[in-house]
Amino acid sequence: MTNSASSSPATKAQIGVTGLAVMGSNIARNFARHGYTVALHNRSIAKTDALIRDHGSEGAFIRTESVAEFIDALEKPRRVLIMVKAGDATDAVINELADAMETGDIIIDGGNSLYTDTIRREKAMAERGLHFVGAGISGGEEGALNGPSIMPGGPVESYKSLGPLLESISAHVDGEPCCTHIGPDGSGHFVKMVHNGIEYADMQLIGEAYDLMRRVLDMPVADIAKVFDGWNSGDLESYLVEITAQVLAQVDTATGTPLVDVIVDAAGQKGTGRWTVKSALDLGIPTTGIAEAVFARALSSATDQRAAAQGLAGGTPGAAPTDTAAFTDDIRAALYASKVVAYAQGFDQIAAGSKEYGWNVDPGALATIWRGGCIIRAQFLNRIREAYAENPDLPSLLLAPYFREAVESGVDAWRRVVATAATVGVPVPAFASSLSYYDALRSERLPAALTQGLRDYFGAHTYQRTDKPGTFHTLWSGDRSEVEQ
Repeated sequence: MTNSASSSPATKAQIGVTGLAVMGSNIARNFARHGYTVALHNRSIAKTDALIRDHGSEGAFIRTESVAEFIDALEKPRRVLIMVKAGDATDAVINELADAMETGDIIIDGGNSLYTDTIRREKAMAERGLHFVGAGISGGEEGALNGPSIMPGGPVESYKSLGPLLESISAHVDGEPCCTHIGPDGSGHFVKMVHNGIEYADMQLIGEAYDLMRRVLDMPVADIAKVFDGWNSGDLESYLVEITAQVLAQVDTATGTPLVDVIVDAAGQKGTGRWTVKSALDLGIPTTGIAEAVFARALSSATDQRAAAQGLAGGTPGAAPTDTAAFTDDIRAALYASKVVAYAQGFDQIAAGSKEYGWNVDPGALATIWRGGCIIRAQFLNRIREAYAENPDLPSLLLAPYFREAVESGVDAWRRVVATAATVGVPVPAFASSLSYYDALRSERLPAALTQGLRDYFGAHTYQRTDKPGTFHTLWSGDRSEVEQ
């Protein structure tokens, strides 16, 4: 441990971290544990001192108080990781750092910033001769300390200096780091945003599976926990399924009931899921599963409306399945198929964003770095990696042979689950929308033909024909003849 004085420290730090809340503190400790000297800075010096007091034995830290002292403690090119709340606070820190830095220095934003902000910031810093890297970091507090999945964008030149540090502290799977250069400017934060959108969908699907077992099959929570624990050893093996079993197995010490029963059923969100859906709309990509997950959280938080709606008639419910084991297996198949749809839609959005902004994002590389460290890490990411290795231009993940076979073999179970849920009155928006997406994707004809006819009728928006090229309009208010535009 090194404590700096007002003069330049004898030993310079390879990396600096400013913003020492839990995530920033843990990632600083991660760097130190890997042998790097880490310069520390925080607006409140008390957090810096607390980190050194509690964890100073884990490696070499340089304590700084001012930005000038912080910058002076770093070797060149200086590498500074910002771990502060996204938004105006990030801009303020960036500008303060930039004023004290020199040409070629690197600023890394490790927060959940909106990718368009990152594009703007990268351009502004480039004009000042600085490198700006927007790095998505997934894995939560535990990942930050023990090995996250890291998605850095920004100038490729900066990765030559920064990459080895980030790769060393990232999670590793089969000897490979869960970190790679994603692409230019905002690509890293864009990919992290979509990653979080997939995470929203994944959690919503898990919640619906739990709800079906609880409300349709009347299974005790402890038994549902065991089901998820069993699923985690099969094709659903993933971090989220693993911790679902643990959360459901937890008993509240105050009441003796399952903890899940005393948690308020109103889910919060910090914005990345909402950003994903907004971006998907802008790009014209139907991320229906992610959108339903975001809307489900919003509906869960509409507590006044939900309270007022208690007692609304639900119609005559259908009969619940009598074979608990068979329907539980149906839920497993529906969960897996819907999960594949969520990832397929997420990768479609990443491909569209990459094309729109000229990022050249490698989907196979994403599957590789998401296998460890991140919240959506799952066994089947290996299958996604293989699918894109076999066909880098795969039109949809659902068309990869492995996933096509898996979904087709479970589609009957998927339909039974959605139909049963509708019959008994249990909402499954993510299951149902995912199945509808699958059915729409495989349909030879969609009712969009009628939509185009209606648009042409009231707004002369024109349409195209299936039997010849060109753009056409029917004179609906005239003799209803067709004219070519």
